[in-house]
Amino acid sequence: MILKKLALKLIQVYKYISPLFGNKCRYYPTCSTYAVWEFENDNFFRAFFKTLLRILKCNQLFRGGIDYPVIDKKITPIYGKKLKIEYWYIPQKNNKYIVIKADNGKQR
Repeated sequence: MILKKLALKLIQVYKYISPLFGNKCRYYPTCSTYAVWEFENDNFFRAFFKTLLRILKCNQLFRGGIDYPVIDKKITPIYGKKLKIEYWYIPQKNNKYIVIKADNGKQR
């Protein structure tokens, strides 16, 4: 839990200073956004490994494009409760889900 919070803080600092380097990410969502979504939805070590692979692929040798995080998760339905939706989980095979951040009607 502490490692996750530390990683999220470091990513937050990077996102603050990254406009100085220009927009160079070849993927959507950007590598830093991908990392935040991974760390918020997966365990630290798996999120770290997937983020590292994503950063290594973000160069001219790879095509880039749309690449959402895919996580393993067992989801149980909750009935009768009003929930704040933070992420949408799009089902794939074998309890794997694509993670997409919910907009919740925020103005951009």
